[in-house]
Amino acid sequence: MTESIENYKVGDQVPFPLQIASSFKIGVFAKDLDKARDLEFSPGNTLLVSDPSSGKVVALPDKNKDGRADIVKEIVTGLNKPHGLAFYRSYFYVAELTRISRYKWDEQSLTAMFDRELFAVPYNGGHSTRSLVIDKDGNLFVTIGSSCNVCVEKHDWLAAVVVSDVEGRDPRPFAKGLRNSVFIKIHPVTGELWGTEMGRDLLGDNIPPEEINIIRSGGDYGWPYCFDEKIHDDNFDSKREHSCSKTTSPIWKMQAHSAPLGLAPIDSKQFPSEWQGDLLVSFHGSWNRSVPTGYKIVRLNVEGNKIIGQEDFLTGFLQGSSTLGRPVDLEFDKDGSLYISDDKVGAVYKVSKQ
Repeated sequence: MTESIENYKVGDQVPFPLQIASSFKIGVFAKDLDKARDLEFSPGNTLLVSDPSSGKVVALPDKNKDGRADIVKEIVTGLNKPHGLAFYRSYFYVAELTRISRYKWDEQSLTAMFDRELFAVPYNGGHSTRSLVIDKDGNLFVTIGSSCNVCVEKHDWLAAVVVSDVEGRDPRPFAKGLRNSVFIKIHPVTGELWGTEMGRDLLGDNIPPEEINIIRSGGDYGWPYCFDEKIHDDNFDSKREHSCSKTTSPIWKMQAHSAPLGLAPIDSKQFPSEWQGDLLVSFHGSWNRSVPTGYKIVRLNVEGNKIIGQEDFLTGFLQGSSTLGRPVDLEFDKDGSLYISDDKVGAVYKVSKQ
């Protein structure tokens, strides 16, 4: 009988069924979080987690550093599917289904006071998660998924990344052709925007591949007409009225339907020196593949702006036909420990050196 992850208590190590790379340990940092999604650390190193299903954001302080959250503290409630979180100076930013807002953050009391709505976000059904990041120059990037599996969008903010400044001024499309790039991250060395991308459904078990993209201003990443390395989607555009010649190809391709979500560049003394600069990516797992795939975390070997290999880092969420967990986001704290959200179990795990 397979042990359920849900049976473990906060603070417990999880030796089985999860299997992690040698020299690491994984434990339950927090649970009973309903649908834990986006992770973000405050300037004071307090972990915050979004929960779209319950419309709230919670804080998980660990002041005594014993590897488990002291409490689950509600920070903001009554929101409309909150997902993306970010901090910039003294402000805390939240991406909801139809708006981007910011709050005045107080680290000592762990409270967020509403400041104002920055701008509205369109929603025409379909993908509902919005994520955001802010670079060192104060550019605010927001990912907005498509309204459909494959279609021509009527609004140029859908299936795109939108950019504004941190005051929400002049929001505009930054890149397009991104069907569902749920998570994005600023590369710590180059300062460029990297993102995971989930391809369309209903073309079989193995196409199109999932992607890692470097998302640049003005880039067209293919959807809905193209996928992979400039491959035309004849199933959608049978008359080939749209060329793929000017679309941007991914820097790395992954198994179709793996559902890549969170990504985290490795910059941690707890991880091997030869892994520094590599990329961890969570695979949320398939829902419509004849043989399930994903449900794990992988390490991508990065050299500059190229990825040259992939290997498993954490597996065991899928046991036969049973799904025991679904990893979502990845985030390092200031001490170099890795945190993983799981929206099936409603938990956050902590990974550290053995």
